[in-house]
Amino acid sequence: MILIVEDDIAVRTSLCLLLEDSAHQVLTAKNEVEAMAAINKQLPDLIILDLNFSASTTGNEGMKLLTTIRQIDAAVPIILITGWANIALAVQGMKLGANDFINKPWNNEHVLQTVMTLLKLNIPKKTHSSRKQLDKLYHFQQIIAEDPAMLKILETIGQVASTDASVLIFGESGTGKELIAEAIHENSLRKNKPFVKVNLGGISSSLFESEMFGHVRGAFTDARFDRTGRFEMANKGTVFLDEIGELEAGSQVKLLRVLQDRTYEVLGSSRSKTVDVRIVCATNKNLHEMVAKGAFREDLLYRINLITIHLPPLRERRGDIPLLVNTFIKNFKEIYNRPKLSVSAAAMKWLQQLELPGNIRQLKNLVECSILISKNEELGIADFKAQLEISPSRKSTVQLPGVGSITLEEMEKEMVKKAMSFHQHKITKAAASLGITRNALYRRLEKHQIPFNETEE
Repeated sequence: MILIVEDDIAVRTSLCLLLEDSAHQVLTAKNEVEAMAAINKQLPDLIILDLNFSASTTGNEGMKLLTTIRQIDAAVPIILITGWANIALAVQGMKLGANDFINKPWNNEHVLQTVMTLLKLNIPKKTHSSRKQLDKLYHFQQIIAEDPAMLKILETIGQVASTDASVLIFGESGTGKELIAEAIHENSLRKNKPFVKVNLGGISSSLFESEMFGHVRGAFTDARFDRTGRFEMANKGTVFLDEIGELEAGSQVKLLRVLQDRTYEVLGSSRSKTVDVRIVCATNKNLHEMVAKGAFREDLLYRINLITIHLPPLRERRGDIPLLVNTFIKNFKEIYNRPKLSVSAAAMKWLQQLELPGNIRQLKNLVECSILISKNEELGIADFKAQLEISPSRKSTVQLPGVGSITLEEMEKEMVKKAMSFHQHKITKAAASLGITRNALYRRLEKHQIPFNETEE
């Protein structure tokens, strides 16, 4: 049973009809007294709560009722109703225990998706402790893990994948955030629809709308053709927003608008388009600290983190290192035509003791480099150690400027200029030498206002 608490009879009736048409049992209340009477009689499966029951727009009535409900039951899903002018109130309500919020005017399909998602997430789940049990239920072939913490994460993924819940993945660089995002998509009802990855760290604020929403011919100087945006590409599927912590303030507002209304406008067009996508985000930054510093919008954070996953670094799951190494070896046997390749027991133990700040990515790179350089069929400690020591010896020759003599911004600008000059304005080579993507280099060229004439690669 769903309880709707709303003083406006038109809104109340509209929501009631929408939910009843979707086979939900609905009860309505127009104020706090009626709401508490209904809750005390029978706790609903979900509550849709307006923040204001009178002419006042302070939201105090709704907040008070929300707090009272949470004192009675901490788990019942609560969706707040608000207008765009009251988004700050909705965020305050999320802090007090609300699960989600919808804004007026709403999209009917989005409301139904939100309701279904929260109802599914609130159903008690049977736990499955072993990897074998999980593999019988879900498709996790690409994820190599048997560590208890990772198995718990896989179980969570399996349980939430069939919903449309937004997922935020935290984890250090190289921990496999993209693989987790793909696993969510592959185990969802959207698995036969597109999975579109967007590296937000490589998109400048001036290109954000064109990349995400698309543009029509003539929308700006270089817009010679129509371009389909990432949201349209991913319609009915999943959008994976990687490096969400790199998104600039202006772009955060534009993204929030789409996530709120599920509508957007193609750049250069005045017609709105609707989109139906599942949002999965990832970052290696602490977004809560960024919110406290004013670098990330709090309302956007609450919109993207209905489900939060924290991926452990490899140093906290050392037992998985042999599994990963053996998987890499198996793949490289075929790639490099070396069917007798193996790793000695001593080397495997040695690998398990490494810190590996680059996590799985660094481990894979270490194994591959050792295979390419060593002629031994059985790789030993010396083979891996030789490759691990190459990088530090190179770094030891780098002369850094004295502390306080130059800012980080100035150093970045000089390094970009030096790389562009050295590689004669060849973007791909300059980006590779800096260890960043082409898009990230374009973004820094614009940021530092560095003029360039791109040459043929």
